[in-house]
Amino acid sequence: MEVGYVCEWEKRPRSNHCPSIPLVCAWSCRNLIAFTTDLKNEEDEKDLSRMIHIIDTEHPWDVYSINSGHTEVISCLEWDQSGSRLLSADGDGQIKCWAMTEHLVNSWECTQTSAIDRDPIVALSWLHNGVKLALHVEKSGSTNFGEKFSRVKFSPSLTLFGGKPMEGWLAVTVSGLVTVSLLKPNGALLSASESLCRLRGRVALADIAFTGGGNIVVAATDGSSSSPVQFYKVCVSVVNEKCRIDTELLPSLFMRYTTDPVRRDKYPSVTHLKFLTRENSEQVLLCASSQMGSIVECWSLRKEGLPVNNIFHQRSPAVGEKQPMILKWRILSATNDLDRVSAVALPKLPISISNTDLKVASDTKFCPGLGLALAFHDGSIHVLHRLSLHTMGVYYGSSSGSSQRGGEEPAIKRQRAGGPTVHFKALQFSWTSLALVGVDNHGKLHMIRVSPSMGQMLDMNTLLRHLLFLLEYCMVTGYDWWDVLLHVQPGMVHNLVERLHEEYMRQNQALQQVLSTRIVAVKASLCKLSSATAARACDFHAKLLLIAISSTLKSLLRPHVLSTPDKSPGDRLAEICTKNTDTDIDKVMINLKTEEFVLDGPPLQSLQQLIQWVGDFVLYLLANLPNQGSVVRPGFGFLRDGASLGMLREMMVMIRIWGLLKPGCLPMYTATSDNQDSMSLLFRLLTKLWLCSRDEGHPQEPDESLIDECCLLPSQLLVPSMDWLPINDGVITKMQNKQPLRLQFGKPYTLPSLNSNTQVDIFSRSPGSQRMDNLRCLHLGVYPTEDSKACTRCGCVTMLRSPNKTNAMKQWEQRWIKNCLCGGLWRRTPPTLS
Repeated sequence: MEVGYVCEWEKRPRSNHCPSIPLVCAWSCRNLIAFTTDLKNEEDEKDLSRMIHIIDTEHPWDVYSINSGHTEVISCLEWDQSGSRLLSADGDGQIKCWAMTEHLVNSWECTQTSAIDRDPIVALSWLHNGVKLALHVEKSGSTNFGEKFSRVKFSPSLTLFGGKPMEGWLAVTVSGLVTVSLLKPNGALLSASESLCRLRGRVALADIAFTGGGNIVVAATDGSSSSPVQFYKVCVSVVNEKCRIDTELLPSLFMRYTTDPVRRDKYPSVTHLKFLTRENSEQVLLCASSQMGSIVECWSLRKEGLPVNNIFHQRSPAVGEKQPMILKWRILSATNDLDRVSAVALPKLPISISNTDLKVASDTKFCPGLGLALAFHDGSIHVLHRLSLHTMGVYYGSSSGSSQRGGEEPAIKRQRAGGPTVHFKALQFSWTSLALVGVDNHGKLHMIRVSPSMGQMLDMNTLLRHLLFLLEYCMVTGYDWWDVLLHVQPGMVHNLVERLHEEYMRQNQALQQVLSTRIVAVKASLCKLSSATAARACDFHAKLLLIAISSTLKSLLRPHVLSTPDKSPGDRLAEICTKNTDTDIDKVMINLKTEEFVLDGPPLQSLQQLIQWVGDFVLYLLANLPNQGSVVRPGFGFLRDGASLGMLREMMVMIRIWGLLKPGCLPMYTATSDNQDSMSLLFRLLTKLWLCSRDEGHPQEPDESLIDECCLLPSQLLVPSMDWLPINDGVITKMQNKQPLRLQFGKPYTLPSLNSNTQVDIFSRSPGSQRMDNLRCLHLGVYPTEDSKACTRCGCVTMLRSPNKTNAMKQWEQRWIKNCLCGGLWRRTPPTLS
């Protein structure tokens, strides 16, 4: 475990961010992190603003701070399962739901509020939507994704008509109330509250879990270790447009150490109470503490038989055969006396919790998702196995260097004399459990890598298999894979990309189609991590754009007669282009029904910049064919990619037909002679190249005559410079040397990265170069004045407001309103100042 980066607040003269007490933090599956601080005004001590800060892990300095409007301290933060909405709750009973404005990660607004007056909230959760995957580590060598990640039958907490899960949230208050707010499809809120049991008591700590049958289980304690930890079953239903809550008491437990007369008074209060996972209400983790130390216990709910007296056997034989069963809490494991615990983080990877998974983990050495993290008051973090509570890994904190493990005691003692040590007040695991984020008592945010093997020495092959398994998991679920990239060294990139492609090609056709763009995006983000494969990252980005343009242009085609045949015009076009290997574009056109291509002028004219990009791209590829001996140059990946070349051919045919209807939409070429037909020349050469690589099993080398003709291209046409890769200003490429980065909130990090792409001439941008709108394929000028947004994952830039009013262009822009081509989220970037 080592620190990747530390991000801190700058000291201001008047107002300062200081950590709130309690400090809360939440990590979403899209790799957004939310945490709280109090903004203090130096002049007026009473003037406190409760702030919620949201960052994306790739640009931690680009923090979006919300003045939450909560009057009391914020006690809970919870992301929903899609990772795009956030709940916050405070000590005054206010609950607020936050969502992105215009789908930008650095712009948020409050969309819903619900409140229970003056009743502080201690636990909060979104209702379950019924989607649950299980990871099967033992099958990580299997070829089928369906075997590695299987969908588990799990009922949503509440369903609408037709079985659609109903959205909403559930909270538990200090006075023992459980309150539910449901979001109706029309946007209205239905709320109801009910006491957890007839005898309402104080609830100091609570946690919420869900059962496969659609019920909710609440664990609650009044904070004293001499009182029992109570469990309640909660059922939510909607009757006659009103929300109804039914509660029922479940078996309770006393912590084990309280039965030991020596230790009973040693730890007077329960400080942490957590279910091991949100979907498992049968295992619970408890931590009791004093000022000096803590103890942690793990309990499990078991079915046990009840012994029956012999009298009943004689009276009724049936009773004797069927032993009555009861539910009982049994202790699984407990730690010895520990240092005082300041925060607990539980893993979110859905690995089944049973004793067999212990064996599998030791066989495969796959540790993510098995360990829970405890942060201590001396600044260290221990990762313990979540069932046996054995220590799996230790991080010694930034205060005492991890190099001086032997002489560590003096360092800590020295600090204690000087003031309180730096320790973590809040800890959260990422969704693949390969990273931990901790916020310390000075308000600094630490990003910590957690190695997949927890410090065991692994051979390269096993490590690659673990990372590949988690990348596939992110691909199947749609989660963001930034935290997996933290562990990829530049030397691994090539192997990972090859293996990912092999695994993908083994899946069935339907799944390949679903994941087709996602896998290209994963490959692109992997290739950026190493300067040797950076040119391939360009190719993958171009491929994403190519797939998108192709599907958009094909979607404009309309069948001529309404009694449509079984194939859409786009499919028929692809079929004819594949069968017809003619190198003359006009002969291929003759076979198509031109009525399907008849479109009005305006849509074609508005798509001209996309058509121009396709035309430029074909010219660039062909002109660079002769010097493609080196793998470094972008475009190399396309010369062996029959499918992409086929797509380009289809688009050339479509563009040619549209050009007959409206010459204004044709791509512009700067030719040296006036009477040259540039499109048919390019089509002829493209077809020859496509014929070489059409058979994916045995691609042939392009023949001499084709290469000679391509050598002549630059003298016939002006070859455009393609603006390839979006500028990537993220933090991931700068984290590959093991030194932690020091960052500041609000100040972009500008330090030449070790892995700078300067040696590849195509990436370098001179300061006065044109900026590109990567989605609309427009030039924005050297100093763009328009507000634009950039992708958090690939750095792709596009304007926020559309310059076009036509439907065809709007349809193109609507596709990218939520996510970028690569599936990343958008963040607003300020206009550049001249």
